[in-house]
Amino acid sequence: MMKRYCIYGFLGWSLEIIWTGFSALMHGDANMVGHTSMWMFLIYGLAVVFLEPVHNKMRRAPWFLRGLTYTAIIFAIEFVSGFLLRLAGITAWDYNGRFALMGLIRFDYTPIWFVVGLLFERVHIMLTAREQQK
Repeated sequence: MMKRYCIYGFLGWSLEIIWTGFSALMHGDANMVGHTSMWMFLIYGLAVVFLEPVHNKMRRAPWFLRGLTYTAIIFAIEFVSGFLLRLAGITAWDYNGRFALMGLIRFDYTPIWFVVGLLFERVHIMLTAREQQK
């Protein structure tokens, strides 16, 4: 379980750095500097705790329903973890704009989290297949 936690953490970090790098480019920064917080490793790793069990129960559900479910779970994780970090005086992210909720989640990220949830599902399938081969 710890190995999969780390894989999700590193994957999340990588995706976030790529996302923020391309976002910088879209805002005119040709340096495309991507960034993340060290805290995000811990948060992305939670996929092993929250997404994997849901995937195990929903394997045969339509992909669209699975994607929506993962999106809702990711929003919940993002909101709760961001709220708890703020209680500790840490602001790992602060979203703004009309689709933001308390600076903790952005509803316009729904398509992104939908895809990330399905991507993490594919990673889960690959990892469990490898574990079964051993």
